[in-house]
Amino acid sequence: MSTLIYTHDACYEHQPGEHHPESPARLRAVRRALETPDFASLVWREAPLGTAEQVKLVHAADYVDWVHDVAPTRGLRALDGGDTVMSPGSLQAVMRCVGAACAGVDDVMSGAATNVFCATRPCGHHAESSRAMGFCVFNQAAIAALHARHQHGLQRVAVIDFDVHHGNGTQQAFWGDAGLFYGSSHQSPFYPGTGARQEAGVAQNIVNVPLARGSGSKLFRQQMGAELLPALRSFAPELLIISAGFDAHELDPLGGLELTDDDFVWITQELLDATAASAQGRVVSILEGGYSLEGLASGTAAHVRTLMAA
Repeated sequence: MSTLIYTHDACYEHQPGEHHPESPARLRAVRRALETPDFASLVWREAPLGTAEQVKLVHAADYVDWVHDVAPTRGLRALDGGDTVMSPGSLQAVMRCVGAACAGVDDVMSGAATNVFCATRPCGHHAESSRAMGFCVFNQAAIAALHARHQHGLQRVAVIDFDVHHGNGTQQAFWGDAGLFYGSSHQSPFYPGTGARQEAGVAQNIVNVPLARGSGSKLFRQQMGAELLPALRSFAPELLIISAGFDAHELDPLGGLELTDDDFVWITQELLDATAASAQGRVVSILEGGYSLEGLASGTAAHVRTLMAA
């Protein structure tokens, strides 16, 4: 078994505008970083198209239908105040994101892969049940978790999110379900304004670790080690999904947590260790944010290299 990468050229065709931070250059940087000799053992596959039925595991049917209806055939269409924009290639891109995440779950559950990284865009963790926001249209991490339950009968699935922004959409999807665990480290105060420690879900199944701007490696590791990792071990998920955002990197122009590549190695290894017994190594990691091309590339490489060593 090996680490498997899902990606698709359709993800380049999500083009929200010339100066938009969530640009196709992000995926090019990630793929270049993972196509070097150090990563020669990776197995690459084209992301399949996700289905509307998979999306509706998390999102309201009328919202899913609306997104399909308003997807432009020319020009741009803003789905919110202007942050989340669709171009003619966006609908296929977001459906490839969903397809990659769900296929990744299928692969680790069948034993076809040790773990999976989805090199896809746009990101998804801000998308709520009936609302696009924060560059996100559909929430592929949450969809993957529900797919694992409905397709494979899992009772306990965790999503851990180390993007610099809180994943309000994943939290909303998991809030009332004790069989789903969401843990997030994120900068606070910061967009989207959610993710306080007291936001704990129906059964303490939400663990938020808000960090002040400039916290850096030491505080990040202390807080994750004291709060999130013990809760994750206690939850004992049968599958771990990672919302892997790299905008907490010290080079990122939008974030300010000042993490390093070594921190992404550390948290990846800690997550693998914390879930080794319960999840038996089953991990699906999904690309979220990261807006310094250099920081995104090096952070992703550090993360995937750690997955490969599992």
